[in-house]
Amino acid sequence: MRYENVCIESLGYSLPAETITSNEIELRLKPLYERLRLPEGRLELISGISERRFWAPNTLPSQISVESCQRALTAAEFDAKHVGALIHASVCRDRLEPATACRVHHLTGLPADCAVYDVSNACLGILNGAIQIANMIELGQIKAGLVVGTESARQLVETTIESLNTNGSLTRKNLKPAIASLTIGSASCAMLLTHKSISRSQNRLESAVVRSETEHHELCQSGHDEAVASGMQPLMETNSEQLMHAGVDIGRRTFATLLEESGWTADDFQRTVCHQVGGTHRKMMLDSLGLSTETDYTTFQHLGNTGSAALPITLAVAAKNGFLNTGDGIGLLGIGSGLNCIMANVRWHESRVIGDDLRSSQSTIRAAV
Repeated sequence: MRYENVCIESLGYSLPAETITSNEIELRLKPLYERLRLPEGRLELISGISERRFWAPNTLPSQISVESCQRALTAAEFDAKHVGALIHASVCRDRLEPATACRVHHLTGLPADCAVYDVSNACLGILNGAIQIANMIELGQIKAGLVVGTESARQLVETTIESLNTNGSLTRKNLKPAIASLTIGSASCAMLLTHKSISRSQNRLESAVVRSETEHHELCQSGHDEAVASGMQPLMETNSEQLMHAGVDIGRRTFATLLEESGWTADDFQRTVCHQVGGTHRKMMLDSLGLSTETDYTTFQHLGNTGSAALPITLAVAAKNGFLNTGDGIGLLGIGSGLNCIMANVRWHESRVIGDDLRSSQSTIRAAV
């Protein structure tokens, strides 16, 4: 997919105030750790994640998504009446129906002739939504669109902790499928895309490619189809080792296609942003693509894996913190369970971002070298 007319105009993001460290999770897992004689510090050591964040109990995704959309619009100095499409694209949603996008549309004050719907595709949802909006812009159907997602980790992490502490049959070996669930964090991000004729930032989305290797669809599976308002108590099983290797493989093949589609070489990417899983996955992925860790931005150390919000919020924080420079070639390297992969290249010019002050946390989001 090649684009001549699409710009990533602005980003708005929101972060929870409550932070829970990996050490705190291990303290809550004391019954399990004592029974299996697990060493303290194991969770952070194997993931590289020191903390993640939770929304207040009973927070609806739409509530935070509205805030992120408003921030993206404000950052762009863009009138909501000109938004032609709104896609809500996180795994988490208010209810099974209506679409969570409906409440976000209403509370954000978007026009009646705006297309409104939900998209869900694990950690790729927001990127999928961004590509759909880009296609509508390129086809001349709309001049601007918003894609937003809000992921909530509290339910999954707390349900996993309870299950691990009460399941007396667990061994060190069969404990592994639950570990990834403890790395999940909460976050929200909105992306405004516009036609280049009305763009102020001129951050040009040049091309994007997709790849699906669905023979791996059983490597990461969550529970029943539940919404936040239902009081969901999800559990997730992940074959982390196989998923990591399969993810690196699909990433390598997708990146080769992106180079062919875009005409870029690996040296044309001055900056990259990957899906945020953990330290080992990141290094393996970048090494396989011939890209440097020094030019890649990360947030997983302090936000955990925030699902569909992970890549866009990392792009937003990178932009806000001055990591992206005028003229930089940016690689967006997205992977989601299934397995699915979306990669895109962007020519960056101006950062228009509004998000929470990260200094409100005791931690600092940084580029990991």
